[in-house]
Amino acid sequence: MMTSFVARSLDRGALAFLAILAGLAILVPALNLLVPETSALHLPTYLVALFGKYTCYALLALSIDLIWGYCGILSLGHGAFFALGGYAMGMYLMRQIGPRGVYANPILPDFMVFLNWPELPVYWYGFQYFAYAALMVLLVPGILAFVFGWFAFRSRVTGVYLSIITQALTYALLLGFFRNNFGFGGNNGLTDFKDILGFNVQAPGTRAALFALSVAALMLGFVICRVIVASKFGKVLIAIRDAESRTRFLGYRVESYKLFIFTLSACMAGVAGALYVPQVGIINPSEFAPANSIEAVIWVAVGGRGTLTGAVIGAVLVNYGKTYFTSGALAPYWLFLLGSLFVVVTLALPRGVVGTFRHWKAERRERATSQRAAPVAAPSAAE
Repeated sequence: MMTSFVARSLDRGALAFLAILAGLAILVPALNLLVPETSALHLPTYLVALFGKYTCYALLALSIDLIWGYCGILSLGHGAFFALGGYAMGMYLMRQIGPRGVYANPILPDFMVFLNWPELPVYWYGFQYFAYAALMVLLVPGILAFVFGWFAFRSRVTGVYLSIITQALTYALLLGFFRNNFGFGGNNGLTDFKDILGFNVQAPGTRAALFALSVAALMLGFVICRVIVASKFGKVLIAIRDAESRTRFLGYRVESYKLFIFTLSACMAGVAGALYVPQVGIINPSEFAPANSIEAVIWVAVGGRGTLTGAVIGAVLVNYGKTYFTSGALAPYWLFLLGSLFVVVTLALPRGVVGTFRHWKAERRERATSQRAAPVAAPSAAE
């Protein structure tokens, strides 16, 4: 029954989108591992890692679109959940280094030895096991989102006030993780990773596998979001977005709906951060910067709020532009270009790229339907 419901939730556009992602998950590793380097079709390993980073950003954008596009919760601090998931994975990767670190300490990471930590902090226990780290990737962002949402939604904090509070949350975490005595590497963060599940993180095969896993996580996240928004639960979320007071008056526990979807979205962001870290090779407090969370919201706005596929496309397009423009003469002006892009999209394409395309397509279909339904005037009788 569940399988049939999932199948009904996926229309032809969603199935085509999933098929494209599945094709990329196969094609990109194949071009990297199976095609000789002398061939023009060979894909360098650094591009595999870059595409994997884009995919993680797309999953983060998808998590934001779920709460903003369908429930009206504008979070300007979702980068905090992304970073917490990344730190959970980074702690596992640091524990895998063992005696191969600079100071050859089998237990303490290098930064703890350098800072004269006498022993491993309690909250680092268990991170030598991948299963425990994977659980923390979900639990840490999820619990923080649940506690934050419990107080915020029960207090009926909405709109710009909620956005400001989420931004304050990520900024507070930024200040905390910058401190050396916090136990997470301070300003330098966690880096110099060696292995993941026994495989060298720098090896081309590992890079390709991480990219494929990132695409698989994006596909799973898309299916989960699609099933939710196509269900009765999703219809209530849309009602909350459009008329929260009226939805509450009808008897729905608005706070419970918002709390669930906010927590689920945080868990998705945590998974994105966990997949991001081994591919970029570092996690530091800069990931908590409020500007990162605001930029992620821009991805969703550019692609199309409330479209799911638009969030993914927007994340990839904007980050590709960031990679392209920050490597040349326009690098000092990238932030101006990004701000201009957001202003243009807001004024000219308020529905985003995908949302505007769907709107135009719906208008054409409606005009065609009305023209077919219009009665044909009878010819006048001959005199």
